Amino acid sequence: MTITSCTMKSTDEKKPTNDSVVVKTETAVTVKTNYLESNGRKLAYRSLGSGTPFILCNRFRGTLDDWDPAFLDEVAKHFNVITFDYTGLGLSTGTPSEEMLVFANDIKDLAAGLGLREIIVGGWSFGGMVAQTAIVQYPQLITHGVLIGTNPPGKNEFQIEPIFFERSAILHYSLDDEIILFFEPEWQASREAAQRSHDRIALRTTDKDVLIPENLWGTYSKGVVDFAADKIGAREKIATSEIPMLVIMGDHDVCFPVQNWYALVRKLQTTQLIVFPKSGHGPQHEFPQQSADFIRNFYTNTGH
Repeated sequence: MTITSCTMKSTDEKKPTNDSVVVKTETAVTVKTNYLESNGRKLAYRSLGSGTPFILCNRFRGTLDDWDPAFLDEVAKHFNVITFDYTGLGLSTGTPSEEMLVFANDIKDLAAGLGLREIIVGGWSFGGMVAQTAIVQYPQLITHGVLIGTNPPGKNEFQIEPIFFERSAILHYSLDDEIILFFEPEWQASREAAQRSHDRIALRTTDKDVLIPENLWGTYSKGVVDFAADKIGAREKIATSEIPMLVIMGDHDVCFPVQNWYALVRKLQTTQLIVFPKSGHGPQHEFPQQSADFIRNFYTNTGH
C-alpha cells in the first residue's frame, strides 16, 4: 500500500484564465434521471461524461442529489460517471435489502442493463462498503475500486464517534449538521468549503430525487452490521485482491476513522491510501478538484 498525506488549501476551485474558453453542455446539476428495468424493479440512475464507466455508490441516506456537482463534473471530464439509487431507496423501486450482497447486486445489474462489460466501481461511506463487496463478488467485472470515507470489511478497532449518530439521525440536515458530519468543524477553511459544497448541491432545482424516509434508515444500519460480520470473508479477499484500489480519507472522519485502514497497510499491495489533512467524512466534497485528479492519476498509472 502507498500512503500519501496531502497538504491542501481548502479553496480547491481552479480560476479560469481569459485565454481559456470552457464549453459545457450537460452537467451534474442538469443531467436527467433515467430508469433501468432489471429483475422486476427499476433502478434510477444518472449518467454524465464519456469514457470508462465509473459507477458510484452512495452514502447512508444518500440519493442521486447528495453528490457534490463539482466533484462529479471533474470526474466526468475523464470518465462516464454513473450514480444510482439502491433498490427500494430514493427513486428506485423494489424491496430494500439489509444484506451487502444484495446491495452489491445493484451494481452488477446496472452494469449488465447498460451493456457494460468492465467498470470502475466507487463508493462513499456506506457506498464504499457496497463497492468493496462488489469487488470481491464480481472481480471479472471490476477493473479498479475507489473508496471514499469508508471502512474496510470485518472487525475494526476504531469506532464511529457519538456525534455522528446524533447528527445523522436528523431528518433535514442543516449546514451545521453537514459541517460536523462531512467536514472538519475545527478548521475555518473546511467550514467555508462546506458552505460552498452546500450551495453547489442546492443548485439542482428540477428532476430531483426524494428523501429516504426514517422507516428505511435501518436497512443501511443492518447492512453495516452485515459488512462488519463479514460472512463472505471480504476482509481476507480485499487484502489479497489484485484489483487496484484507491482509498481517499479525511484525517478526522467522525464515521469511519482512517486509522482502521492502517491495520491492513502491509497487506493491501495494490491499494493506495490518500489522507487529506484537516478534513472529515466527505473529502471529495471539500476537495473536489484534487480528489478527481487523484482518481484520474491513479487510474492512468495502474495499467490504463
